[in-house]
Amino acid sequence: QVQLVESGGGLVQPGGSLRLSCAASGIVFSSYLMGWYRQAPGKWRELVAHITSASNTNYKDSVKGRFTISRDNAKNTVYLQMDSLKPEDTAVYYCYAGNAVDGMDYWGKGTLVTVSS
Repeated sequence: QVQLVESGGGLVQPGGSLRLSCAASGIVFSSYLMGWYRQAPGKWRELVAHITSASNTNYKDSVKGRFTISRDNAKNTVYLQMDSLKPEDTAVYYCYAGNAVDGMDYWGKGTLVTVSS
């Protein structure tokens, strides 16, 4: 059974930082592309960042220079370090795992990030 479990969300003031974690089980983690998506109220889910099995990264333009995605294959965990947070970063953040070889993908249940003073 595949599980992606996010943690680290919460309430933070503008300009603050949070680190999200996603612990994966039931997959060969090192072979999966891992990503973070977010969905704000009334909006579509959007890609925030992803990291390939080779640790190549890609970011949504509005988070470049503020967010950093990383992975620890020994711990089956992907992280999203979020700095200089803005109110518009408020959303539910979802962890994603995808494998282009077999076409399988999985989602976590999400963790809420609220940026507000």
